[in-house]
Amino acid sequence: MTASGSFFDELETRSADARQAALSNTLPAQIGLAREKSAAYAELLSDVAAQDVVDMEALSHLPVTRKSALIELQKDKPPFGGFPAVGPGAMAHIFASPGPIYEFETARHDFWGMARAFHAAGFRPGDVVHNSFAYHLTPGGWIFDGGARALGCAVIPAGIGNTEMQAETIAHLRPSGFGGTPDYLKVILDKAQEMGADCSSITRALVSGGALFPSLRQEYAERGVAVQQCYATADLGLISYESRTDDGALVEGMLVSESVLLEIVRPGTGDPVPEGEVGEVVVTTFNPDYPLVRFATGDLSAILPGASPCGRTNGRIKGWMGRADQTAKIKGMFVHPEQLDRVVKAHPELLRARIVVTREDESDVMSVLCESETRDENLAGAIADSVQSFCKLRGKIVLQAPGELPNDGKVIDDQRDFEGAG
Repeated sequence: MTASGSFFDELETRSADARQAALSNTLPAQIGLAREKSAAYAELLSDVAAQDVVDMEALSHLPVTRKSALIELQKDKPPFGGFPAVGPGAMAHIFASPGPIYEFETARHDFWGMARAFHAAGFRPGDVVHNSFAYHLTPGGWIFDGGARALGCAVIPAGIGNTEMQAETIAHLRPSGFGGTPDYLKVILDKAQEMGADCSSITRALVSGGALFPSLRQEYAERGVAVQQCYATADLGLISYESRTDDGALVEGMLVSESVLLEIVRPGTGDPVPEGEVGEVVVTTFNPDYPLVRFATGDLSAILPGASPCGRTNGRIKGWMGRADQTAKIKGMFVHPEQLDRVVKAHPELLRARIVVTREDESDVMSVLCESETRDENLAGAIADSVQSFCKLRGKIVLQAPGELPNDGKVIDDQRDFEGAG
């Protein structure tokens, strides 16, 4: 179907066989392009035979690049760490995000793949969109702007601030849609009500960059605005988005964009977790200008089982569920999730583990909770030695039955109360 129909394109309703057949061609081509055009991937994937990476299982063996490492990588090899497949002169815009991390876009049509999310949120060609994401230095405004225009919409580049003028502009230009953070639309609508400005033309909104709480979504609905969320980053573009059924019912979770491949891995590793288990979002993009391969976002989510009732056939995730970076300083030593993963891999009897940090008698206490079918003192002692070796700290080993640890994606659970600490 075209972008004016129920679905954005035929990719959204492919069968599982058609999806895998396409992947077996596009994935090795993208891996090959990354090796050829990106200096960073020429090094990272030097031992990889691109033609063999034809499915998700093969992809899972490739190295992970963490977004948290980009700051240092870009410092070592400015300006972008060697990851782009194009030079700075071929870029349309270059951005500076907090960190700092530097990103870019090219003139490629719908560079971030956002048109799909706008379409799923009810936007159509010819709509006017009021975009309140920032356009200054950071890419948020441009991400939404590019997606709306790629769909065929006109965009009011409102940016942030000057709420009274934004309300006046909406009342005069009568846009039908809004793009921005979940909270800011309420700020504008409340200001408009206070001013006596009519902003009722806005009947749909696509939001991102923060939590859309159910109570706020309901308030918007009562004010005549249907709001949907999407999940996107400046590096990867659109990752996932909300959808509705034909009768307008909101679908649980977020559909994965057709422009990316999404994995959920155990935090601190590149190892995929079973369906339903919370882990870190790792994404491979098909953008030929910025061919990121197994890029770890640092965000937590989980794969939802079953097909979406909206008719789209790609997988779904639960949405944003927190951050995966759980580094903790214990007794003056930094402990990272990667160190605990080394402990788990050193003992085949272990299924999962987590570190719990508490305070007793003004001292840090580290407990290591381990799921295992085996429960004996010899195993506990061996694990304790591994913890000492890999984490450089002694910890209390607690063996637990399989499934006893909470399914919340935590690898290091820091329960210390830092309120009032200097």
